[in-house]
Amino acid sequence: MTNYIYTPNRDNEFRCKVPLENTEQLFVVDGTLQSNGIDAISGRADGGYALKVPKRSALERMLQIISVRRGLGSASCTNTFELGESASAKLLLCSHTLNDQRLETQENYMIRLEENSNLDLVIMQNEHENSLHDSHFAIDLAANATLKLHVVTLHGGELSNRFDINLNGKGAECEVNGLYLASGKQRISNILNLSHRVPECNSRQLFKGILDGEAITRFSGTILVAKDAQKTEAYQANNNLIVSDYAKAYTQPHLEIYADDVKCSHGATVGSLNDDELFYMRSRGISMAEAKLLQQQAFAYAALEKISNVALLERLTNLVERRLRGEFASCSDCNRQSC
Repeated sequence: MTNYIYTPNRDNEFRCKVPLENTEQLFVVDGTLQSNGIDAISGRADGGYALKVPKRSALERMLQIISVRRGLGSASCTNTFELGESASAKLLLCSHTLNDQRLETQENYMIRLEENSNLDLVIMQNEHENSLHDSHFAIDLAANATLKLHVVTLHGGELSNRFDINLNGKGAECEVNGLYLASGKQRISNILNLSHRVPECNSRQLFKGILDGEAITRFSGTILVAKDAQKTEAYQANNNLIVSDYAKAYTQPHLEIYADDVKCSHGATVGSLNDDELFYMRSRGISMAEAKLLQQQAFAYAALEKISNVALLERLTNLVERRLRGEFASCSDCNRQSC
C-alpha cells in the first residue's frame, strides 16, 4: 500500500485552525505518523507514535500534533509519552475529521513523567457529528513531577475521554481543566480517576460544560487517597450550564479517602442561565441573544484561563465564541469542523 504523506497546504486541503508561531507541527493520519524531522518523536511499529524526552532536556518549542481522520471505518492506535528525570515539554494535541462519514477512532495514551519532570498538555477536539472517538489516557507521575492538562471539546458526535492519573511519588502535582460544548444530539463523556498513592501530593480538577439542543453529557470523577497518603490536597469541581429544555447533564463526583490528614473537596452543579444577569445586561441595551452569549463565554472562560500559552488561549477563546454563536453548524464545509 502506498504511504500517504499528508501535505496540509496542497489543493486547499484541511489545515488545523489553531496555528501558533514558534510551534513544531506534526501530522498523524488515521493513526499513522507522517514524516517528521523531530528527534524526540518516532512512529511505532504497531501504529501510533512515541515521544521521548531525555533526562534534563526540554523541547525547545511547543509541539503540536494534529491527528486527522480521512479514511472510512475504524482506526486504533497507541501513543506513548516519556519524559526523563528533570525533562520538560509543552504539547498540543488536535483531533479533526475530514469527511462526513461514520468514523470510529480508538486512541490509547501511555504517559510517564519521571522525577522532577514537567508536562504541559493541551487537548483540542473538533470533529464532525458522525464521529465516534474513544480516548484513554494512562498517566503516571514520579516524585515532584508536574502535570498541567487542559481538555477542550469544541465539537463531535460521540466523544469519550478517560483519564487514569496516578501520583506515585512524593511531591507530585496535577492540575486538570476541561471544557466541553455540546449541542444537537451529541454525546460527550469524561471519566477521571485520580489516585493519590503517596503522601504530600496535590491535585485540582475543574470541568465545565455548556449544553444545548438534545445533547447529553456525563462526568464521572473519582479522587482516591490511599491509606498512607497523608498531607494530600485534592479538589474537584464539575459545573454544567444547560441552555435548552431538552439537554441533560449527568455528573458523579466521588471521594474515596483512606488517610486522615488530608484536605479534599468535591462538588457539582447543573444550572441554567442567570435571569438577574440577563436582565442587567438587557437594561443596558444589550440584546437577549448577545446577553446569553456573554454569560456563556464568562462561564466557559474559567476553564480556559489557566492555559499558559497566551496565543493558544486567545485562539481557543475565539473558537469557543464562534462555536457558541453557532458558526460551526452553519459553516459551508462543516464536515471538516475546521472553523
